[in-house]
Amino acid sequence: MLFDYSREPHSDIAFVDMKSFYASCECVRLGLHPLTTSLCVMSRSDNSAGLILASSPVFKQVFGKKNVSRSYDLPFDLKTRKFNSYVAKKQGLPTDPGFIAYIESWAKRTLIVPPRMNAYIQVNMEIQKVFQEFAAPDDIFPYSIDEGFIDLTSSLNYFIPDSSLSRKEKLDLLSARIQKRIWQETGIYSTIGLSNANPLLAKLALDNEAKHCRNMRSNWSYEDVESKVWKLPQLTDFWGIGRRTEKRLQGIGITSIKELAQAHPDLLKKEFGVMGLQLWFHAHGIDESNVHKPYRPKSRGIGNSQILPYDYHLQTDIELVFREMAEQVAIRLRRKKKKTQLVSIHASYSKIEGLPSIHCQQKIEPTQSTKVLSDTVLRLFRSKYEGGAIRQIGVFYGELVEESLQFFSLFDDPIALEKEEKLQQTIDRIRDQFGFTSLQKGSSLLESSRAIARSKLTGGHSAGGLDGLT
Repeated sequence: MLFDYSREPHSDIAFVDMKSFYASCECVRLGLHPLTTSLCVMSRSDNSAGLILASSPVFKQVFGKKNVSRSYDLPFDLKTRKFNSYVAKKQGLPTDPGFIAYIESWAKRTLIVPPRMNAYIQVNMEIQKVFQEFAAPDDIFPYSIDEGFIDLTSSLNYFIPDSSLSRKEKLDLLSARIQKRIWQETGIYSTIGLSNANPLLAKLALDNEAKHCRNMRSNWSYEDVESKVWKLPQLTDFWGIGRRTEKRLQGIGITSIKELAQAHPDLLKKEFGVMGLQLWFHAHGIDESNVHKPYRPKSRGIGNSQILPYDYHLQTDIELVFREMAEQVAIRLRRKKKKTQLVSIHASYSKIEGLPSIHCQQKIEPTQSTKVLSDTVLRLFRSKYEGGAIRQIGVFYGELVEESLQFFSLFDDPIALEKEEKLQQTIDRIRDQFGFTSLQKGSSLLESSRAIARSKLTGGHSAGGLDGLT
């Protein structure tokens, strides 16, 4: 080993993950056991192209479906619950009578429910209260709605004063108490990755071992780097390595975490920059981050995308949604007191079209004007669109600057600009006070409009990400 781990940071970390959180919440609501019920949380659950947001362990085991897939990928018809031979053959699944009977039997017992984001947020708040029974608020870092880090370094001896036990034993015992309290308060089962070293190793323990343990807990610390971290079967089993990074690593002859750890750091820096050095340190189990000062990436822009409820064939309907999204993201821009210098859009065609997605962008003078941004978005779309059914669109504003930055053109009308700015400010104030839907264009009542429907969703699912505007 190149490192003396006695000199590295040592914290007692628990990374807690709620098992199939959305699906478990729905099972508890219905009085069903989260670990023995086949249930799927599906957006647009009455739609043949419904999006699977979450599913119970049994659902995943039976149908082999991960989250964020589509209803048309299921081996059974959503409405009839009959076996879908076409999908099965396409996915290489058996089509013998025994397997068909097995799938149809479970399909009939499977519950398909729509998402209830507000309810999941409420359960998350209850879980956060449980965390605070065992650690100070500063020792808790929520990682997402269903998982988070807890630094239990200051809590171990308080809750488990037995001096005959090691810190590893104490961490396991205290984590078991946390699991029990979460279940008592919410009915939700949790999995916990543990480490007496750092957050990285706790996360690796969770992802690669704890989920497969009977007690749903596992501890990886510095002494486990060679025996566990370096033995991970795939590069993508490692935190921070996706398919693209895996391919780039393979391109320079690195096919395992052990090879990554033994590679020359200069080679990794040349290929990946600073991130390459970070990967090298992480491969040795070294992580300088901590729960109290977590790394937060610097925002480089504001944007949002949405999957349309059905295929949009008419250009006027597609442009209406683009116009709404341009306005929605512009509101977020003004809330952050920023202006954008780069407008980018994308539009993905329906599967039936078989056409490549539209991607284009344009540099502009700094602005936060809804009119300017809407006009730019539509102009970009019209420059590339030549017909066809659209199913997904997105709008992004980048290269942000402070709103105080102002450029004037000789062709600008200062009075008109001032009037428009005051109008935008007035509209924003009214919406802040009375809700996003208090002021809407008449076009929002059209069937193809998505503004009102999306404003009723929660958090990142809301209209353009307009948290709290409803």
